[in-house]
Amino acid sequence: MSIRDQILGRLDAALKNTNCQPLYAEHEDRSVVTEYYQYTPEQRVERLTKMMQASHSEVHQVSEKNWPAKLLDLMQAKQLNNLVIGDNTPHGQQLTNHWKEFDETPDLKSCQRDIEQWKDELFHNTDAALTGSRGGIAATGSIIVWPTPEEPRLISLVPPVHFILLRASTIHNSFAEVMALEKWQQGLPTNALLISGPSKTADIQLTLAYGAHGPRELIVLIVNDMETR
Repeated sequence: MSIRDQILGRLDAALKNTNCQPLYAEHEDRSVVTEYYQYTPEQRVERLTKMMQASHSEVHQVSEKNWPAKLLDLMQAKQLNNLVIGDNTPHGQQLTNHWKEFDETPDLKSCQRDIEQWKDELFHNTDAALTGSRGGIAATGSIIVWPTPEEPRLISLVPPVHFILLRASTIHNSFAEVMALEKWQQGLPTNALLISGPSKTADIQLTLAYGAHGPRELIVLIVNDMETR
């Protein structure tokens, strides 16, 4: 018997020993959580976009070649003066090389430094950050960010604006599918993130405030690479 079956068995036994009844019939149907959602590749992009926009995220469709130019346009429109990147990543190098062609661009900051050497700069003088992503989840409208030494967790948490580069070919149907296909059980980082929108919280009157515990803006650049994969 698998661990999952053991857990579900204990939940079933506990429910039978109480007078509680499920609110909805589908709560008794295990397929709701064990069967995969299914979408076409185009539907995955559409659903993720729609759900992330509903969570106050900004989503743009780009290509492998033009995403650095789109990022530059967005930063200039938002009057962002600098951007922290993992300059040892492929997308970090691509961005650096592309921006060299322009006379005026926001300052690029490398995160390949000991945090104690630039902590004050990161917390008090950094406008935005760019990270890659491991993939996306269409069912929940989430992006998987997997921190690495090249892109540590802090750069996606501290700056007020977070740009994420997401390739359409890496958007999966469901979280269960991601874990199964990528064999997460064989190894996980110390901090795997599922991001669906900017940081937000609410006070006792249910007034939403953005940016209280992380970036106030989440901007996703979906690279259309499905034809080349």
